[in-house]
Amino acid sequence: MAYKVGFIGVGNMGGALVRSIARNDKEKEFSLYAFDINTPLLKNLAEELGIREEDSAKSLVSSSDIIVLAVKPQYCDHVLEYIKPALQPEKILVSVAVGLSIEYYKNILGPKAKVVRTMPNTPALVGAGMTLVSWDDLISNDEKKVIMKLLSFSGLVEELDESLMCEVTALTGSSPAYVFMLIEAMADAAVKSGILRNQAYRLAAQAVLGSAKMVLDTGKHPGELKDMVCSPAGTTIEAVAALEREGFRNAIMTAMEECTRRAREIGKKI
Repeated sequence: MAYKVGFIGVGNMGGALVRSIARNDKEKEFSLYAFDINTPLLKNLAEELGIREEDSAKSLVSSSDIIVLAVKPQYCDHVLEYIKPALQPEKILVSVAVGLSIEYYKNILGPKAKVVRTMPNTPALVGAGMTLVSWDDLISNDEKKVIMKLLSFSGLVEELDESLMCEVTALTGSSPAYVFMLIEAMADAAVKSGILRNQAYRLAAQAVLGSAKMVLDTGKHPGELKDMVCSPAGTTIEAVAALEREGFRNAIMTAMEECTRRAREIGKKI
């Protein structure tokens, strides 16, 4: 029998996860339900994917075995209080909200609530996401396998100690934005030198994709792979030297530190 999975919120992140599951669950192991206060968005998604739309978050929880909470952190209090009467102990809540701990959810829903904390990213939309997951002690091994299978439709999934969830926000959750900026900057430079815009985006994106695949597939240190491209007195080492002069690595590290700081700040504030 298929597990019933309900999504509360189908915006950028929730929508990416729903689409990845709908497209890649070939065996139909999961039946998908969705609710969003943005009614046109919800209807369009339901028509596109053939999933069931619910008219309230509470009815969705009643219909689902697994509930994926994909709303902004500042709205979680209100949503959790609203769905609390329908969230029976056997149901599992999967959170994708940044900065909010498992303890936060249990303080609202009660100690018997089963909670899974995750940090996915938007490349889930194309099945190339990276999702980190932390478990509530009440989640059984069999339930963990089901959740891992569900999340794996969007890409790679790894377990992570919950104490590092804010830190990993900068590394995986927010990092696609940095990479998009890199691709955009590379393409702008290419256009400046005469390459057509669409071709420049395509070439830059493929270069980034291939480079990432080399790191994953070869297992070599990124520095070693960088050195393989840098011939003595060649073009690449000149580019690398310019990046070092402009503080490229320091800018990335500083940006990630600020991202982590904000993730912790959100959790403490809420």
